[in-house]
Amino acid sequence: MQGFILSFRSEFYKTRKTMAFWSAILLPLLLCLLLFIGFYSKGDAIAHEPGFMLWLQFAGAILGIMGSLILPMLIVFIAYSVNSIEHKADTWKTLFSLPISKLSVFAAKYFYAFFLVFLCLALFVLFTLGFGNLLGAIKPSLRFTEYHIEGILTKVYFKLFLSSLGILSIQFLLSLLFRDFLKPMGIGFIYTITGVILAGNHWKYAYWFPYSHPMLAIQALLEGSHAKPGPAGMPVIEIDIFSKEIYVSLGIAILVFIAGYFIVLKKSVK
Repeated sequence: MQGFILSFRSEFYKTRKTMAFWSAILLPLLLCLLLFIGFYSKGDAIAHEPGFMLWLQFAGAILGIMGSLILPMLIVFIAYSVNSIEHKADTWKTLFSLPISKLSVFAAKYFYAFFLVFLCLALFVLFTLGFGNLLGAIKPSLRFTEYHIEGILTKVYFKLFLSSLGILSIQFLLSLLFRDFLKPMGIGFIYTITGVILAGNHWKYAYWFPYSHPMLAIQALLEGSHAKPGPAGMPVIEIDIFSKEIYVSLGIAILVFIAGYFIVLKKSVK
């Protein structure tokens, strides 16, 4: 465990000034800020909307692009960036020659990539809620305060995080095996487009394809298919967090992690 903690801390110090780290922070801030500006500028046109619909439009606008393209491509970038430092400096052999087990080194890199994705999605929740409530405060005609979406939004983003683990595991392994950025990037881009097509067309077996999982994870919120009347007549959206695509995502993440570790053990990492 000590070796894992040391390796994890080392990953933080190595990447804290890189685009991989800052993209996980700046991306949610910039997207939510742009959406805030857009909603503020057209406030009069949407002032008649109830609070529930305002939140659904505000959060859904971000989730729509996140689940389809931005999150999968961000994962491709993060997964490669975590390993690119060793590729560029040619320090893989040095890293695995340290008096720390290969499992600790491999797991620390793996879970640091998970941490960056989790940090990004957690900030999306905080910034979405923060900017939405700020809109309601500075422009009272926008009735954001009528509805509380905190619980729903947290569940959706948690489900989005779980749905991304299969993709992250695959991309992490690809970035470990390939030195250049183009191969994992190209594979990730092609698979992402394929996943969007499969999920967008509601193919019944799309849940077996990991790159479809983020889009499948947010469809319940965007389509409002599980909305039902709640207290005081306010709509409530039920989020089934552990749906079948999440189980597939978790299963792929575990299998690829195990496969990646054995590849590291047997492969001469250059």
